[in-house]
Amino acid sequence: MNTELVLGLISFITSAIAGVIGFGGGMLLIAILPLFLNPSLIIPIHGITQLASNSSRMLFSLKFVQWRLLPKFLIGSFIGVFLFGFLLTNISTEYIPIGIGGDIILNLWNKRFVTFIKKYENYYLIGLLQTGLGLIVGATGPLSLAVLTKELKSKDEIIATSSMFMTISHLAKIPVFMVIGVALLEYTYLLICMVVGSVLGSFVGSKVRLAVNNEKLILFIKILLTIMAINMLVTAVVN
Repeated sequence: MNTELVLGLISFITSAIAGVIGFGGGMLLIAILPLFLNPSLIIPIHGITQLASNSSRMLFSLKFVQWRLLPKFLIGSFIGVFLFGFLLTNISTEYIPIGIGGDIILNLWNKRFVTFIKKYENYYLIGLLQTGLGLIVGATGPLSLAVLTKELKSKDEIIATSSMFMTISHLAKIPVFMVIGVALLEYTYLLICMVVGSVLGSFVGSKVRLAVNNEKLILFIKILLTIMAINMLVTAVVN
């Protein structure tokens, strides 16, 4: 199998995981991409793939989306794009894997970091941070999930609304990376494979959401993510 088909399959699996448990898919995908892509391509390719994954997951669960939360998040996202977009133009892409690896480990295992993030339960600020930081570290879904799990009682509402937020965050990346000159058209076949895989994964994940043991799956994903994040950090430092 060539690289495009392999990444298409990986996109399917990670999107299905996110469709079932509501998180982990995007983080897992971005932990794998450095094995296949140049650092400068990781965030743009991941962003478009996750746009397909989250928007399709939202559409498959549209009736559960809490639209009342959209305006505040949208305003924050708009501000975040400009603030962090400027920062992105002034840092080297060589450091992106370090930021991604550190973000994954902190989100999964550092209680102080998670507690710190949970303090900011304002949707304006969540939109700013989730969309803005997403330009640099890619997978920022846990930022809004920490808030949504407190406010919403239904698992379907949490996953559908989080998917809406992430759709906005990933959509905002496209014009930013076009401005800074990332030539995504050169990777059309790769993007098609990954987008198709993501949409199919969302469909499957949405269908089997209630049929799996979430606790065991979440633990497995956390361990796998940790191993990949450590490998990412070590490789970046050595290089």
